[in-house]
Amino acid sequence: MPAPPDLSLYPDQPGIYIYRDAKGKVLYVGKARSVRKRLASYFSAGPKHPKTEALLAEFATIDTVVAGTESEALALENAFIKKHKPRYNVLLRDDKTYPYIKVTTGEEWPRAFVTRRVLRDGHSYFGPYLPARTCRGAMKMIQRLFQVRTCRIEIDGSLPRPCLYYDMHACLAPCVSGLTTKEAYDDAVRDVVLFLSGKNDELAGSLRRKMDGAAAEERYEMAAAYRDCLRTVEELAQRQTVQSLAGEDVDVLGEFGDAGSLAVAVLVVRGGTVLDSREFFWEGIGEVDPEEFWVALLSQYYDATTFLPKEVHLPVDLPDEALAPLESWLSERRGSKVTIRTPRRGAAFERVRIARDNARQNHLRRFRKAREAGEKATLALAKALDLDRRPGRIECFDISHFQGSETYASCVVFVDGEPSKEEYRAFRIDRPGVDDFASIAEAVTRRYGRLLTEKAPLPDLVLIDGGKGQLSAAVAALDRLGLELPAAGLAKREEEVFVPGRSFPIVLPRRNPGLRLLQRARDEAHRFGLKHHRRARGRKALESPLLAVPGLGPSRVRRLLSAFGGAEAVLAATEEALAAVAGKSVAARIVRFRGGSRASSG
Repeated sequence: MPAPPDLSLYPDQPGIYIYRDAKGKVLYVGKARSVRKRLASYFSAGPKHPKTEALLAEFATIDTVVAGTESEALALENAFIKKHKPRYNVLLRDDKTYPYIKVTTGEEWPRAFVTRRVLRDGHSYFGPYLPARTCRGAMKMIQRLFQVRTCRIEIDGSLPRPCLYYDMHACLAPCVSGLTTKEAYDDAVRDVVLFLSGKNDELAGSLRRKMDGAAAEERYEMAAAYRDCLRTVEELAQRQTVQSLAGEDVDVLGEFGDAGSLAVAVLVVRGGTVLDSREFFWEGIGEVDPEEFWVALLSQYYDATTFLPKEVHLPVDLPDEALAPLESWLSERRGSKVTIRTPRRGAAFERVRIARDNARQNHLRRFRKAREAGEKATLALAKALDLDRRPGRIECFDISHFQGSETYASCVVFVDGEPSKEEYRAFRIDRPGVDDFASIAEAVTRRYGRLLTEKAPLPDLVLIDGGKGQLSAAVAALDRLGLELPAAGLAKREEEVFVPGRSFPIVLPRRNPGLRLLQRARDEAHRFGLKHHRRARGRKALESPLLAVPGLGPSRVRRLLSAFGGAEAVLAATEEALAAVAGKSVAARIVRFRGGSRASSG
């Protein structure tokens, strides 16, 4: 473990502290009211949590960023965790987002559309909408009542005729000169913003004035449209008032943990009604500090949504010093007071119990069924390959390259039949030409050489994407390391399984759960390796000399490199071949550029 740092050099004020390894990679991000005092607790005498001991054994440096308040430190911590995804932090993984309506008020001719990403881009966002169908209904009203555009075309008034939406009275058609005015369109956008903001009284007054004005000018069809719109808005205003008086706005959380895995359920209650439920899972999280876990979960969860309640109900007690900055931060984001508490009795306590029951059922569905399926698959695999024990830990290797360039070896890990993504590794292979055998051998050597050095767990089965040749290269690499690990190769064409010492492959039935597990691991290794390979090719494209060709951007460069295999091949290709890939105009530019380069070099 590195020597304890000189704590007098660290600030005695709110902020965040960042543990980094020797390569500068972020290992852990934490916040504190006093960074110096918090760091001192890490290096004090006495027993420590296993995760803390592992962190202290791995870190090399500690950086800090000071903040004005604990709330600011909380926002900083969220930003750093979201960006760096440190391995020792509790990470909230959630792919469920609510729909919003975005009005591009930062543009000259704003448009309205549905999105699930809220950005700080100068435009206006409204939502979230639960259930999602209410969002679609609001969009239909925007088109029918206010006729604000939803298309992405550039508005310059030069189009000869409007699209079908204009004929359907769903767009004012600012794309065609003379059909509307900037003043009239801006007026419609203002009404949309009032409507989506829930300012129905103000909107109703605007619509009533427009209705009266249209009637006075004897534009009776337009007056009738404003009348219908006014009735709809007044009905919505009555509905919102009833709902606001009907009940509370609260998020209720429950948890259930078993066998090192944890599930959390969130019940979203608005207007006294449960509108939605969300679920989160942590596999292999082990024992965690309750204060650290719940503060991390709440801060990350509410950093990702603007759908904030008046109260948050938790199943555990947290100290006031942990809750105070969270409540302050949430209240600031909501614009009104947000309270976090642990109910002891009554209806609120009963709802927390229901949330815990939901978490228990979610845990059962997610982990126990997966564990049973994993055990069944690994037992079938042990029988098929005649292994001494069930292969609870499988590591699979695959090679990705393009004509020998940007070669990457991927290693994915499956534990009890399920992927353990935090243990995935990718290896860049720097060797000329195409040599899958040598690449596999290098990846296996680097992987298990390091595991031996770190005294980390070794796999029960090493799986290679390929046939006899690739498998032999991997086994030879293991022999040089002095390791005798069970190994197998899965050939793509016939899905045959090769094992060392057998001349003929093992052919398993297509529905064999062991074969399906091997296929899942192989496909995952291919996907993971391809991701790194494509990313490297993208970086290479951005460094390509082809970018010097006038009018040639990164996307076309990538397409040309993919088709021809390299910049030299592109520059050497005929104009006809270039035109077939990128079009005649691009081909002509490359030919002119090529001619100019040769002339200047000559």
